[in-house]
Amino acid sequence: MKLCKICVLPETFPGVRFNAEGICNFCSSYTGEEAQEKKKQKYRKKFEDLIKKTKGKSGHDALMSYSGGKDSTYILTFLREEYDLNVLALTFDNGFLPDQTLENIRNICGTIGVDHIIFKPSFVMMQKIFQESSKRNIFAESTLARASTICNSCISFVKFGALRFAVEKDIPIIAFGWSPGQIPLASSIMKNNPQMVKVMQKAAYEPLYELVGDRIRPFFLEEKHFDGSYEFPYNVSPHAFLDYDEEKIYEKMDQIGWKAPQKIDANTTNCLLNSFANINHMERYGFHPYVFELAKLVREGYMKRLTALKKLNQPEIPETVKIVKKKLGLTNRN
Repeated sequence: MKLCKICVLPETFPGVRFNAEGICNFCSSYTGEEAQEKKKQKYRKKFEDLIKKTKGKSGHDALMSYSGGKDSTYILTFLREEYDLNVLALTFDNGFLPDQTLENIRNICGTIGVDHIIFKPSFVMMQKIFQESSKRNIFAESTLARASTICNSCISFVKFGALRFAVEKDIPIIAFGWSPGQIPLASSIMKNNPQMVKVMQKAAYEPLYELVGDRIRPFFLEEKHFDGSYEFPYNVSPHAFLDYDEEKIYEKMDQIGWKAPQKIDANTTNCLLNSFANINHMERYGFHPYVFELAKLVREGYMKRLTALKKLNQPEIPETVKIVKKKLGLTNRN
């Protein structure tokens, strides 16, 4: 299969084109690291100005969307250690968090002193969503380029669940652990616009509602949240404007006692479901659901190309995939 000579995008990726030198259109249009560094400094300053404006104005300074993985753990400790923010960590449990992830979450929250809440929807509901997501794409086709349908289902609960909680608790900042490959720098600090949120939520909510009905209502914003009586928070993704370096992140994890879960794939540090989601996506669409993120990390100098290729080519763990399929009730499928 033909791959970009600079990043790792394959010829099967939606919208990719290669020039005569074998370089993809995404790499050809990249402006370079020097320009990116100047922009990152600008956004770091914008983040610090936001903290000065909002710190101490509410019960919690920030809501951390906390998966328990290395990237969100790093940002959680960053918010506490660098800025002494009073953080509330919010974890979405999709039913496939490894025991080690749950232990990491408990230990880290206790060690650095943050309040923590887990929300875990009924597994009967989540099972139905994951079953259907494994058979067809229930969201807009454009979402397939950045994540599998299964992961997009989880992301919908994560984003809108956190937003509802922050809106109701008047928390001014929601922090995410998205890597620079997952979030554009220009979107790393963004004030939530209620009308825009309403449109975006509708695109995620309606397909899920068709599957499971009113059971998803508690995890999304309702009409009352858009009546003007609630203040909407900022979304902040600090990895996009920090010096993202996986080796340094793992060094920090060792320092604070975080331990990597076993029997998970190379592209997650907190979810057993991911292996099955990756295989399912590749079989249906012909490219790895993490390839866009990893290609961007390579293109922007955060990751070596060889490292990205190893992550993409590492086989999923058969035992984990088997366990996931059994739990989802998909054991009779080929």
